[in-house]
Amino acid sequence: MSDQLALVLTTDFFTPIVDDPYDFGRIAAANALSDVYAMGGDPFAALNLVGFPRDDLPISVLQEILAGGAQVCADAGVTIVGGHTIDDQEPKYGLAVTGRVAPDRIFSNDGAKPGDILVLTKPIGTGIISTAIKAGIAEKTHVSAAIECMTQLNSGASLAMRKCDIDCCTDVTGFGLIGHALNIARASEVTIRFDRSSIPVLPGVKSYIDKGHIPSGSERNLESVSGFVEWDENCDADSRFLLADAQTSGGLLIAADEGLQSKFLKVLEAEGVIGSKIVGQVCERGPLPVIVCDS
Repeated sequence: MSDQLALVLTTDFFTPIVDDPYDFGRIAAANALSDVYAMGGDPFAALNLVGFPRDDLPISVLQEILAGGAQVCADAGVTIVGGHTIDDQEPKYGLAVTGRVAPDRIFSNDGAKPGDILVLTKPIGTGIISTAIKAGIAEKTHVSAAIECMTQLNSGASLAMRKCDIDCCTDVTGFGLIGHALNIARASEVTIRFDRSSIPVLPGVKSYIDKGHIPSGSERNLESVSGFVEWDENCDADSRFLLADAQTSGGLLIAADEGLQSKFLKVLEAEGVIGSKIVGQVCERGPLPVIVCDS
């Protein structure tokens, strides 16, 4: 728009992944806002995107979905200025979001440098928890932890990135942690090395993997990266599925100069981002773009 102002435009919507319509609205809104935060921007306006089976579900369900989305947007300082609704056999909800960003302060996935640390701001496993919910076997405490994770805005992490001038960022969503790391590695022409034991995981996830509740999207993710990842011999099939698990409203995967390590983690905590973990490092480009080590 000018030398001082650029706009970030993004959209996302999906079908319900939890039973409660209010929580579904909250999750979908937080997820849609995430791309703006990942670029270092501030979202300020949004449009509702809705598909709803008006003859099959009471209008109160739609009201709850929209109320959940409105609450998250209010918490983020985002004004919902309108939207569009269609009659659809399966409910769908999300947002088209507009944000502001300084043109010389845009974070992208192509700035990772050898020697950088990799920081992940949320645990993974939301896709597996959602699959367990659909199967009717998810424990309430596990569902609550997943909902809390998915409704947490990435605004605090975005502010911390700007204060510390990190090198590179992406949000972790549908391609899973391993898929989004592959995008960074390719765009930055580096190799990403993960320490599997350091990656935070939501409670209950491993037990649901053992029972076979793996989303089809996660299976596709793993297949798509299979030729680009060097796996430690101790990384079994379950561990690989977990790293490929398709996330909803996941955290940010951030590459920052190693000298910023102590400061960045403290700033993240000060901005309310609890539980951020160093999960690996950026290396010179090797034979494969991603390496997963057991320790």
